[in-house]
Amino acid sequence: MRVAILIDGGFFLRRLPSFTDRSVLSNPERADTEIGRLIDGHLQQINTVECADNPYSLLYRCFFYDAYPYDKRGLYPVSKRTIDYAKSDVASFRLGLFERLRGRPNLALRLGEVHRERQWIITERAQNDLLSGRRAVTDLNDADFVPGFRQKAVDMRIGIDITTITLKKQADTIVLVTGDSDFVPAAKLARREGVRIVLDPLWQRVSHDLFEHIDQIYCPFPRPGRSNPTQQF
Repeated sequence: MRVAILIDGGFFLRRLPSFTDRSVLSNPERADTEIGRLIDGHLQQINTVECADNPYSLLYRCFFYDAYPYDKRGLYPVSKRTIDYAKSDVASFRLGLFERLRGRPNLALRLGEVHRERQWIITERAQNDLLSGRRAVTDLNDADFVPGFRQKAVDMRIGIDITTITLKKQADTIVLVTGDSDFVPAAKLARREGVRIVLDPLWQRVSHDLFEHIDQIYCPFPRPGRSNPTQQF
């Protein structure tokens, strides 16, 4: 038995504060530790059937997918203050985490890019305030906007790796840590070729399209708000 674990990094980091707290997103060392805990949990669960002396002997490789942080300058939408994204807390955290992951055994880092497709996007809360009359346009501030960033070539890398692992028979089981149904075609191909697909949506609700094309759903982290890690979906 060989296992490949594919982690959608953006999805994982969005969900991670649900299992710890938001301060984890400013601490690369803690985030790296949680990634290790996730990998351990899946290998141990699979090893309840395989009974290997060392669960890590089952691991073909772990893949972590994310994107290099945006590194250009810009202006805040209201105050017009300069912002250097390369020196932001988000960029510092991401780069620090990537550096730690590069040193983790049997882990491959797959990085796309972040492009700015739009300048700024008004938040949903600010939109609702404007539409309800609770606030006027002149009441808006910088915190009411988020930059219009979008990751590029990340989902593509996940789909290619699922296909490659399957067709080269590099693993018998693929653990896919994501909540995105974009990978349904790749998962269907893998299952047709005899690869077992385990989905870990980190307790997020799973779409019917994705649920239909997996063999098992499992998360090694306790469900947020509950103490029993064995209680499944």
